[in-house]
Amino acid sequence: MNFLRKSYPLLRRSIVSKIPSHKPHSPSPPLFTRPIFNPNLHSTNKLFSIKRIPNPFSQRRRFYHSYEDEPEHWYHNFRAVLIVIVVSSGAILTIYFGRFETVPCTKRSHLILISPSFERFLGEDEFKELKKKFKDKILPANHPDSVRVSYIANRIIKALQRGLQHDKQLRSTSEVSSKATKKKVSVPQTNHLEGLNWEVLVVKDNSVNAFCLPGGKIVVYTGLLHHFKKNAEIATVLGHEVAHVTARHGAETITKNLWLAVIRIVFKLILLEFDMPDLVNEMSTFLLQLPFSRRMEIEADYIGLLLMASAGYDPHVAPRVYEKLGQINKDSALDDYTSTHPSSMRRVKMLSQAQVMERAVSVHKDAVAGHGVSGFL
Repeated sequence: MNFLRKSYPLLRRSIVSKIPSHKPHSPSPPLFTRPIFNPNLHSTNKLFSIKRIPNPFSQRRRFYHSYEDEPEHWYHNFRAVLIVIVVSSGAILTIYFGRFETVPCTKRSHLILISPSFERFLGEDEFKELKKKFKDKILPANHPDSVRVSYIANRIIKALQRGLQHDKQLRSTSEVSSKATKKKVSVPQTNHLEGLNWEVLVVKDNSVNAFCLPGGKIVVYTGLLHHFKKNAEIATVLGHEVAHVTARHGAETITKNLWLAVIRIVFKLILLEFDMPDLVNEMSTFLLQLPFSRRMEIEADYIGLLLMASAGYDPHVAPRVYEKLGQINKDSALDDYTSTHPSSMRRVKMLSQAQVMERAVSVHKDAVAGHGVSGFL
């Protein structure tokens, strides 16, 4: 018993030492929580400084917020959206309505947006307005000037119609050859000249001018007749004006003006901050519109030369007519850059070229000999 009493404290101490302590351990800090600053542990000594563990979730939050620093997209810019709409609209109209046609005589390809029927409607509508405008100035059909102009115009129109008959034969031959060789042959577009109701008006006015509207509507001012007394001279001018209709220059002008308007709108939107709309208009006119117009005038001079020659008029008269027109209008060399029409010197130089005049003389000889037109279209 005494032994047990003495050994009990020893046994108790040994048992207690074997039992684990019930004192709860401090939980380990979470992995992704920010450490709490403890001023007791803060020290300038690096051994006791607290190192912060980077939190990947905070990095993810910063990643999502980085969208605010991205540049603005183009479709958020009203000006850019408007430019895209304007250009796309022009492209859609061109693709849907436009087609490439070949000009008679020159074989030049040009893009046309409007149909021949609509072009004819525009010409006839404008002709009606001119009749109302010059109602008191239109000479009667039996007036000597009206008779003279109508006679010259009818000869040119008949020559054009003979050329159309030859063009039909040429077109059928080209289609057969293209099927045989499997090569695409460009055929001049002359369908717009079929079935036209040609009309000639002589207006009592001192303007030295004449023009031909789509649909075959010819207008001549008496001022032109006062300066040119020979029929070949009048035939030169009328051949030039009919050539504009033959080449569909009116429809081509409408097409080009549409795209010029698109280009002007785009550049005005781009230069909106600089406030220079007048500069855009002047530059587009000077660099695009005027060169197009001068090129069509030169083309009409060439086609008109062949038309007057096929009507039986001497083509050697044409250069002198344009030289005289330059003297009447007092043009200069600057007209080759600043006017809708080229200078008379440039026109005379083009018509006097050997290959141009040789072709016109050949057509004239065939017409005088009664062989008809031989492929001037």
